[in-house]
Amino acid sequence: MPDEPTAGAPDPGVISLDPRTLRGLAHPLRIRLLAALREYGPATASGLAARLGESSGATSYHLRQLAAYGFVEEDPGRGTARERWWKAAHSGTRFNAAGFLAHADPEVRAAIGLLGREVAATHAAELQAWLDSLDGWSPQWREAFDLSDFALRLTPGRARALRAELHAVVESYRDAHTERPGTQDEAGDDAALVRVHLHAFPRAAE
Repeated sequence: MPDEPTAGAPDPGVISLDPRTLRGLAHPLRIRLLAALREYGPATASGLAARLGESSGATSYHLRQLAAYGFVEEDPGRGTARERWWKAAHSGTRFNAAGFLAHADPEVRAAIGLLGREVAATHAAELQAWLDSLDGWSPQWREAFDLSDFALRLTPGRARALRAELHAVVESYRDAHTERPGTQDEAGDDAALVRVHLHAFPRAAE
């Protein structure tokens, strides 16, 4: 799930959700469209429709809605008179769920649940797709794969500290170690886009 803001100057590449933009994003197809543009780059409504298995009319409508809320924008360098190209306006989304859970507007509270469920479903689908494709990856990538879970007894403060430290580790690999797909790392393995999912939540005592 997108994280709450951290200290320091705001990142211009990340959009922070407010009640208005949260409602604008909280639609299953809009979430998928935005994720596709961020991962695969600019595309047309018809191209996205083919990728996501939707109609071009639906993708075109929801792209315009995403643009109205500032999530996507036209890519004039690629567009033509007949077909518009769209690109993501930001590289990521930041969301502080705690600031919305007590919101007076029931639509805002409902949007939180929808957004969270869609993110969880996307993570599950991505993991299943990887498991289904294991045989097509090199032994090096199969050895690098991780599917772990841990149970820790923490206070809310220590849970926040753990989250911050884990996020910092991931970001350090983005800054210092990320390579373009198709390049070689120190061990000679091909670099690839790696999805890292982090789920941390309390369990009620039995």
